[in-house]
Amino acid sequence: MVETVPLSVGVVRESIPDERRVALVPKLVERLVRRGLRVVVEPGAGAGVLLADELFTAAGAELGDAWHADLVLKVSPPTAEEVARLKAGTVLIGFLKPLSDVEGVAALEEAGVTAFAMESIPRITRAQAMDALSSQSSVAGYRAVLLAAERLTRFFPMLTTAAGTVPPAKVLVLGAGVAGLQALATAKRLGARTTGYDVRPEVADQVRSVGAQWLDLGIEAVGEGGYARELTEQERAEQQRRLTEAITQFDVVVTTALVPGRKAPTLVTAEAVRGMPAGGVVVDLAGESGGNCELTEPGRDVVAHDVTICSPLNLAAEMPGHASELYARNVTELVELLVDAEGRLALDFSDEIVAGACVAGRERGES
Repeated sequence: MVETVPLSVGVVRESIPDERRVALVPKLVERLVRRGLRVVVEPGAGAGVLLADELFTAAGAELGDAWHADLVLKVSPPTAEEVARLKAGTVLIGFLKPLSDVEGVAALEEAGVTAFAMESIPRITRAQAMDALSSQSSVAGYRAVLLAAERLTRFFPMLTTAAGTVPPAKVLVLGAGVAGLQALATAKRLGARTTGYDVRPEVADQVRSVGAQWLDLGIEAVGEGGYARELTEQERAEQQRRLTEAITQFDVVVTTALVPGRKAPTLVTAEAVRGMPAGGVVVDLAGESGGNCELTEPGRDVVAHDVTICSPLNLAAEMPGHASELYARNVTELVELLVDAEGRLALDFSDEIVAGACVAGRERGES
């Protein structure tokens, strides 16, 4: 009788500077081990989130060369050196930036790797538990408001003191997706007066549900897959004119607007920044795609017209504890979809989630 070798799942250490998240946490290691999988963790993989190697081994993992596992889990896209460490036939799961890093995806294809991008998972009901974009955006929206509160020269809440009453800060969030709604909810908890805006009018009720007012500019741009469509030139010009006028009334502006595969739309003009109150703050979460603010410098804090403009590139990694837990749950759900009841790899490309998330090596996976 031939003994079946269990499928190995590798958890590697992230090498990109400031990336503190890990793709799997101990409690999810236990879940995969119960499925009959062998989990191999690269020593120090959890260091950024203060998870010692001993916590992984206590959960049933072993320490070793995670790069040679059958299925490798990552957070950030692999570097060229890391791709070279993957063996042909490996299944890789992670944020792979398939729309912007075409060369990186091509390298995975050439290396014989079957790659699944977490950001390519279809936004359908059945895939909600795998939606890593949403889970990490929720963290980013929360952190964005804390960053704004730290940079703002005034209080967020209304305060009544012996020296008089301090009015609450006025916060505008542009983009009412997961990050935007979390930003609105967080700002409200901190006591700010909150307002949300999106070109999709159907999200107005969601904005109001977190205690914010709805900014109606009279422009709609409903797109597919839960995203806004790109505006026409005429619509964009009118939107900017109306937004510029509105933005000058706010102390804090948080921008979250993205169009997949394209440069982020410019929503906050230099003129709008110039009209904001001195000491105000803009937190631009679209920096990796060029930014929503005309004066954004991705990855940097700059001051223009006495307004601080922040463009953090990886806010989720600044709260690696919960960010890693959420991401690990998303990844585990996908792994369990790719593995059958006997713990064997079973890539079913007739499944729209499997087909939609696969960005490299699909032909080999089907063969």
